[in-house]
Amino acid sequence: MKKKAEKVTQADELRTQLANVSTVILSTFQGITVEQDTKLRRQIEAAGGKYQVVKNTVAERAAAGTPAEGLLKGLSGTNSIAYTAADPVALAKILTKVAKDVPAFKFRAGWVEGRVVSIQEISRLASLPSKDELLGKIMFLLNAPAQRAATALAALPRNLAVVTSEAVKANKFGAGAAAPAPEAAH
Repeated sequence: MKKKAEKVTQADELRTQLANVSTVILSTFQGITVEQDTKLRRQIEAAGGKYQVVKNTVAERAAAGTPAEGLLKGLSGTNSIAYTAADPVALAKILTKVAKDVPAFKFRAGWVEGRVVSIQEISRLASLPSKDELLGKIMFLLNAPAQRAATALAALPRNLAVVTSEAVKANKFGAGAAAPAPEAAH
């Protein structure tokens, strides 16, 4: 059992982290094996987030004065939280996949970009393209006109060379050849 000083330290550390996040997702953690939990933590950390199992009183104390205060107030049962200051879609995708693979893992609520969201909204959030995917699409769209212009400009010398070559061939064969005979009038 943790001593009071350890709980206060944990609450202070969590408060510092919660003050700077854009997304917090509250869930249960029962029914997850150690292997699944380790994999989940690694995936969330790779996406720029954190995941931890918290005591209800520690979570409530830590959330006091942070944007997540309403979400983490009056908790009961066993809870875990996942949070990020980075991409909320990536976090939602990871947690949704775990929820599909581990039926005992359930969402309780979420807080995204300043508002509390429902479980259905978390699932819809998970179906959106991630921030990296959207940036990639934007970069493609921005790059496409320049790429087309470069292709067109590169084609000009090639087309000029082809036309010149055809003109030289036409002159070469056309200069020594006899003019076609006019058709006889009837």
